[in-house]
Amino acid sequence: MIDVVHIFLFTFLAVIAIAVIRLRDLFAAVMLMGIFSLLSASLFTVMDAVDVAFTEAAVGAGISTVLMLATLSLTSSKESMKYARPQPLALVAVVLTGAALMYATFVMPRYGDSTAPIHHHVADDYIERTHDDIGVPNMVTAILASYRGYDTWGETTVIFTACVGVMLLLGGGRTFYLWRHRDDDDDEDGAV
Repeated sequence: MIDVVHIFLFTFLAVIAIAVIRLRDLFAAVMLMGIFSLLSASLFTVMDAVDVAFTEAAVGAGISTVLMLATLSLTSSKESMKYARPQPLALVAVVLTGAALMYATFVMPRYGDSTAPIHHHVADDYIERTHDDIGVPNMVTAILASYRGYDTWGETTVIFTACVGVMLLLGGGRTFYLWRHRDDDDDEDGAV
C-alpha cells in the first residue's frame, strides 16, 4: 500500500514540475512551486522523515513562496517572450550531469534495504548505547537532542530565522511595534 502512495506522490510531483517549466504566468508558477514543496513535505512524512518534512514545509512552502511573491510584486506577472540563443555547451553539461546522476542511482542500495551500509555505520551503536548513555526512552529524541545536538540546533536556528523573516515580510516592522505596545498596555492595566 505504501508503494502506491509513493508512486502517486512522485507522479504528482513530476506533473507539477513539468507544469511549472511550461507556464508563462509567473504567479501561477510560484503557486505551483509552493504546492510542489507541500507535496514534497508529504512525501517526506510518508517516508518517516518528519523533521525534513517540517523544514521543507516551513522553508520551501513558507518562506520561499512568500519571498517569490514579494519579488513578483516588484516585477511583471508574465514571462518575457524573448528567448536566448540556444547554448549547446549548457545542453551538454545538463545531459552529462543527468547521465551521471542516473548512473549513481543504479549503484545505490534499494530504499528501505536493511543491509544497506547506512543502517550499519553507527545505527547499531546507537541502538545499543542510547538508553544507557542518555536515559531517554525515545531513541529518536535522544539522538536528535544529544548525539546530533549541534545539527539540530542549526536546523532550529534556520527555521526560527525563516519564521522571523516571514513575520517581518508580512507585517513589516509593525508586528514587533504592536507587540511592544501590547506589553505596555498590559503593564498599565496591572497585568503581569
